[in-house]
Amino acid sequence: MNNDYLDPINSIHVPELADTTFAMDLLLRAKEGVRNVAVALTESASPDVRALLRDQLMQGIAMHQEITELMINKKWFHPYELSEQYKLDQLSANNTVMIGKMNLFPVETNRKGLFAQTPDEHTDKQ
Repeated sequence: MNNDYLDPINSIHVPELADTTFAMDLLLRAKEGVRNVAVALTESASPDVRALLRDQLMQGIAMHQEITELMINKKWFHPYELSEQYKLDQLSANNTVMIGKMNLFPVETNRKGLFAQTPDEHTDKQ
């Protein structure tokens, strides 16, 4: 493994990994939204509020379905092929561990010398 995160070779396939991560996050948040609206629906007493929440619930379910279909079509999610999904989950876990091992914050954080000198510094040296 190359530990140099600034090396362009390490950015190969990163956009695809980011897309799958964002899509899974969106899918989970859509699921949470459906769950929250369903709970709110069961706890509401007003017929108007219940009608509004029912509409929101249907929209949330439809959005969850669209995201799921997109992810299945892109082969980012395999809900019916557990062995394939397991492979994707293992790849994601390995990538997470690899990123965690990268030295993103070096011990030496002194940035002196990286910035242009001020006029005062020029006169001090002369």
